[in-house]
Amino acid sequence: MNWSPFDPEVMTDPARGHQYLLNECPVHHCDIFEPPFYTLSRYADVEYALRDIETFSSHFGQGPRFTEPAGMLCDPPQHTQYRKLIQQAFTPKAVAKLRPLVVPLANRLVDDILAGERKFDLHDDLAFPLPVIIIAGMLGVPPEDLEDFKRWSDMQVELMGSEDPSQYVDEQTRFQAYMHAHMMNRRSLIESGAEVPEDLLTLVAGAKTDTGEYIPDGDSLSMLNQLLVGGNETTTSLITNMIWRLLEVPSRWQEILDDESLIGAVVEESLRFDPPVLGLYRNTTRNVELHGQVIPEGSKVYINYAAANRDAGIFEKPDEFSLHRESKRHMAFGLGVHFCIGAPTARLEAEVALSLLRQRVPDLRLLGDGERIGPFFLWGRRKLPVTWR
Repeated sequence: MNWSPFDPEVMTDPARGHQYLLNECPVHHCDIFEPPFYTLSRYADVEYALRDIETFSSHFGQGPRFTEPAGMLCDPPQHTQYRKLIQQAFTPKAVAKLRPLVVPLANRLVDDILAGERKFDLHDDLAFPLPVIIIAGMLGVPPEDLEDFKRWSDMQVELMGSEDPSQYVDEQTRFQAYMHAHMMNRRSLIESGAEVPEDLLTLVAGAKTDTGEYIPDGDSLSMLNQLLVGGNETTTSLITNMIWRLLEVPSRWQEILDDESLIGAVVEESLRFDPPVLGLYRNTTRNVELHGQVIPEGSKVYINYAAANRDAGIFEKPDEFSLHRESKRHMAFGLGVHFCIGAPTARLEAEVALSLLRQRVPDLRLLGDGERIGPFFLWGRRKLPVTWR
């Protein structure tokens, strides 16, 4: 099998090549992308790469191209400082405070669904607005700017996997200008002693280095950008993937209707079976020999979370979507120092969405598989047509 993440069949179903990678080609080289990259897929190799940050560095970014380190997508000690700053907004106590915001918002969105046409798009009407409104509020974005905010978020995702990044320059410039003005306005309020919201924007705008200077604007803007994409796009995909898998086999949905206690397990199984981020990249700082093959120093390496989640050495019947799986060792949120900081928030929003659909739209039915999102290393539904009777 000549596997490629860009193959139309693999784009349609990324799992199509997992067993080939796991069993026959644990170190794969792809030379049809610029720059070429290697892929690691076995659970043990993925775990090794994610934990050995000195060998598998984020210094040149976690995307498929070489970029300058910025924000939290960098190596310690810079990463440690920035993550500690942002972590304040994602502690268990902070996430618990989000529930009284998430539940009423999700209920309002379901109200709108039930008041409208029986046929609707789950992505457009629930999976997208729920996380984007929450993260926009955490970033201090006013409601009237939500449409621009979502467009910019989509643009950031498309940019990461685009063969021609230059087409996004103008829109990227507008987004950076907007967020910079937004940040500087908040910083002015902080300096004036005015009362400001306790949100992520305040944390980032007011953050200073050990020498008492504000952290560089470029890093501040990168963090805001990373929080925008991480707090929105991935949760949207988690919700659409989860509902898609439950509805494609009616007995699965019925089982959820019959047993509310399965909700947490279903969220975890969806993350394992259909991780919203199929994988991210690292950059080798030395030659690495694995399975008889040498990955040269300075190479891009694709850390394939999705394939690791189908490793039969870790997961029993890995290609089966099971509502009763006990193992939670999936790699959907990564591992080690770069473990997804927003994981508790994503889980909260997905559990709330599923719980309310189960309670209020029990006769939900799938009308088709919809459309997948674009970048090859992300996985979710851009459209998911459904109906209720």
